[in-house]
Amino acid sequence: MRKNKKLIIIVPCYNEEETLNYTVKKLIEKIENLSDKKSISEDSGICFVNDGSSDNTAEILSKLADSDKRIALINLSRNFGHQYALLAGMKTVNADIVITIDADLQDSLDSIDEMITKYHEGYEIVYGCRDKRDDDTFLKKTTAILFYKLMKICCKRIYYNHADYRLMSRKALDLLKEYNEKVVFLRGLIPHLGLKSTVVYYDRQSRILGKSKYNYVKMFELAWRGITDYSVFPIRLITITGLIFIVLAMLSFIIMLIYFVIFDEKDKLMILISAMGLFSGFIMLSIGILGEYIAKILQEVKGRPSFQIESTKNI
Repeated sequence: MRKNKKLIIIVPCYNEEETLNYTVKKLIEKIENLSDKKSISEDSGICFVNDGSSDNTAEILSKLADSDKRIALINLSRNFGHQYALLAGMKTVNADIVITIDADLQDSLDSIDEMITKYHEGYEIVYGCRDKRDDDTFLKKTTAILFYKLMKICCKRIYYNHADYRLMSRKALDLLKEYNEKVVFLRGLIPHLGLKSTVVYYDRQSRILGKSKYNYVKMFELAWRGITDYSVFPIRLITITGLIFIVLAMLSFIIMLIYFVIFDEKDKLMILISAMGLFSGFIMLSIGILGEYIAKILQEVKGRPSFQIESTKNI
């Protein structure tokens, strides 16, 4: 029943002019191989989402789309970000199955065969997860581990070492369209669909061409979005910390009364200044976290579109 279905591989792009010809070559080879084995239909293809690139990405993709009808192109009106480029592709393409993958092809293409097999077995979502992080720098590996551990505490529905390399069925895509939130973190949102899911593990490859556009600032922004979008844990943590501070303040007050005659005026003043600084810092942090949630509410209330499509080809 699930054999010979139309697959579209969605590839978000931002300033990827150096990698595009190589990426198209490898993805077309993979599609032809799967089509020859009757795992997918002959009308399967690729959809590139140009996320407001400032280099020659749009021009290169336009020529590739003109030369091969299996290559589709979505041009966004500006740079909306990786998550929204993925969302634009998933909400626009007409396919039985989609697989999302980054343009650098560091995610193993061999895993696509296994993903398709899992789809044939009845799974609606197949998550591609890295088996290990041996090639990462110490800083990147450490921050990634901390992020996933924290996300596991804040948001139970998340897959360890999964970074938007996944297969989704038509059923999953249709359910995703019913979610209208403006601030999106797909790694947290898609597991909320509650469909039959599984995991495929793979070894991440080294980047062959170009440089990564995902720096530590962007990774932090994505992590913070994930934590605040799909969990109220930070607000609960404020409440818990506030209660702890109240208890500590009461204990400190009692201790200061007991040792009142021991400390001179200067020492007491320093203790008071330190305590005020600590409490002031906690209050400012609490206001900042609450402000983040209020800002997200404001974005949702405004109802602005998550992305805007400027033009398309072969869609």
